[in-house]
Amino acid sequence: MTRILLIEDDQEIAAEVVAALERSGYAVSHAGDGPSGLDRARQGAWDLLIVDRLLPGLDGLAIIRSLREAQIRTPALILSALGAIDDKVLGLRAGGDDYVIKPFALAELSARIEALLRRPASTHETVLRVGPLELDLIERTAWRGTRELDLLMREFKILEYMMRHEGQVVTRAMLLEAIWKYRFVPSTNLVDVHMGRLRRKLDHDNEPPLISNVRGAGFMLRAPA
Repeated sequence: MTRILLIEDDQEIAAEVVAALERSGYAVSHAGDGPSGLDRARQGAWDLLIVDRLLPGLDGLAIIRSLREAQIRTPALILSALGAIDDKVLGLRAGGDDYVIKPFALAELSARIEALLRRPASTHETVLRVGPLELDLIERTAWRGTRELDLLMREFKILEYMMRHEGQVVTRAMLLEAIWKYRFVPSTNLVDVHMGRLRRKLDHDNEPPLISNVRGAGFMLRAPA
């Protein structure tokens, strides 16, 4: 039987969702706050997580980020009263797989759940490759061709993030949120300092640069032509 964990502090909504999903044949468990929800998500073998965005004790996006950092790839559907485009983007970038705005129809929620459960199981990569770059997420090693890169922890995380967003503009705000967990953009050159150190380690002698500045926007990693 498909096992679903619902993390929702609104007891009325939780009761309606649990009843509807159980009628559809799912085995549903419920956690009413962020910390207990995270604990149960870590410990159980779930097929799907339904996570409220605003939870007491621990924000729903923080729960999903924590699970993704622990390599737990269980599909996560976010429930939220925050329906702006920026809120949806933030939820998906945190590691959510779908985003449903409150109030919602139970029929829509069921359809979204069915769609997520139809997806093939995640084949999460443990080795990332972009051009001459190779990043081993298990061994925590980084190579450019035959040259091993001596990266500090932050530099490794920045490079991983850039490789996962190959060919895309990555802003300083995105890096501050992903690497340092800032939810605002402080007045700091933190990103530029770490990015400068990383780029000096990536590019030696006559090697073509892998990370370039995008003026007024941020940075982009691309494999050499």
